[in-house]
Amino acid sequence: MTDPHRSSDPEQQVVILGGGPAGLTAGYELTRLGHRPVILEALPQPGGLARTEEYKGFAFDLGGHRFFTKSAEVAELWQEILGMDFLQRPRLSRIYYRRRFFDYPLKPLNALAGLGAVQATLIILSYLRWKAWPYRQEHTFEEWVTNRFGRRLYLMFFKAYTEKVWGIPCSTLRAEWAAQRIKGLSLKTAVLSMFIKPKTNIKSLVTEFQYPRRGPGMMWNAVMHAVEDRGGVVRLSTPVLSVARTGNRIDHVVIGDNGRTETVRGAQFISSLAITDLVRKLTPPPPVEILEAAERLSYRDFLTVCLIVNRPSVFPDNWIYVHDPDVRVGRIQNFKNWSPEMVPDQSKTGLGLEYFCTEGDDLWTMADDDLIALGTREMEQIELIRPGDVEDGRVVRVPKAYPVYDERYRDHLEVIRRYVDRLENLQTVGRNGLHRYNNQDHAMLTGILAARNIVLNQRRDLWSVNAEQEYLEEIVPSNGSEKGQDRTAPASPVPPQDQSDHATPPGDRLPGRHTPVYSTLAARRRHRE
Repeated sequence: MTDPHRSSDPEQQVVILGGGPAGLTAGYELTRLGHRPVILEALPQPGGLARTEEYKGFAFDLGGHRFFTKSAEVAELWQEILGMDFLQRPRLSRIYYRRRFFDYPLKPLNALAGLGAVQATLIILSYLRWKAWPYRQEHTFEEWVTNRFGRRLYLMFFKAYTEKVWGIPCSTLRAEWAAQRIKGLSLKTAVLSMFIKPKTNIKSLVTEFQYPRRGPGMMWNAVMHAVEDRGGVVRLSTPVLSVARTGNRIDHVVIGDNGRTETVRGAQFISSLAITDLVRKLTPPPPVEILEAAERLSYRDFLTVCLIVNRPSVFPDNWIYVHDPDVRVGRIQNFKNWSPEMVPDQSKTGLGLEYFCTEGDDLWTMADDDLIALGTREMEQIELIRPGDVEDGRVVRVPKAYPVYDERYRDHLEVIRRYVDRLENLQTVGRNGLHRYNNQDHAMLTGILAARNIVLNQRRDLWSVNAEQEYLEEIVPSNGSEKGQDRTAPASPVPPQDQSDHATPPGDRLPGRHTPVYSTLAARRRHRE
């Protein structure tokens, strides 16, 4: 008898929309369980937000993806895929504010020298005032941060920078973003961490992370090849044009480009497309209230100005947070310090200047040459490079990078979720599929769970991954070996990054992995190269 899981009948296959971390991990898990999924990715390379771009041999990560997770299963999967190509890297990052650099994590002498004794005293007094008389309810980012750091530090380090990142006032950004990204960190914990070794690892203070030697795209290329080696199909440069349904069941998707279209049928569908785009692609269209809710969900986009600098060393950090309101750049990545192999010529340096914007605004529509000139000027203004140091550059735009947590987003998302959940053979996964500011490991976990829901007939709630704010507070080592990840904020909000810091919510633990189909996957990948 033919195994139905391995049937080539397109009516029985699983179709995955999107080839980022969530979609590729879902495909990887499905092949491990005997299925042959079809993965459809609009871009010419896999990885989505976690892909690695290259220009003249220089590799550029789109945001800086630290690999650090509390999920033993995800950590095991990373090692299974890359093995010795997965590097352990030290973290060094600083904050640029008022023409000074502040170490992060905070160091007493550095902080006092930068702020001065008077300013430091005023910060402590402000902190004590807000501890004594805090906001009774924390609805907004402003209220959440003020209660934990005091008003003065909020105004100095948080407000201008966060509004640069998100493009909306801190008084309208919801508190749950701060709760998920800088949970467990306050002025008290930051100061104590300077003098006393903490018993728990606050996630914003993690000092090491793992990183593929050629960037995160190396991971997702390896996963793509593993899916193909097991009989799955990954189709790149294949945008999904529409998603056809009959009632509450998806029948097929229409793909195509350059005027040519094709129908791809399946029995089950997993989507990591932005949930707003998914809703708009449904045919026949959903009720008008669903489409209106989709129009009201918003995203923050960003672009990276990749500069090739004719200097062997520019600064020692992995990245620098730029809090100076006089420049528009938000964060500067030094990819040579993530991995030397990101740069083909060790006499040069590759930098990534991140500008947070909204699709269609002046930054987004600025010509590439003008953006490269802007980035060069601002690097000179901050005095990180000298005139004439930049020899070349490239611009990469990243739409829908960060789901925005504005005042009404929960209401709009709930309307969409109720509708999408009724589509019986569709699951949404990943950051954009769930409209949640998930890390890379969260996205992977949703992909794993979605695959198991199909094959093992489980009923795991994908929306619950990274939804328990208390669970995200800190990393508590049970035996000194458990890991956490850091991709978030210093004692000031860090720009959005896509790392992997949290594990599965309590009560929804993943069952243990079976023996991998390819226990020597990393070796197979190196042989292919």
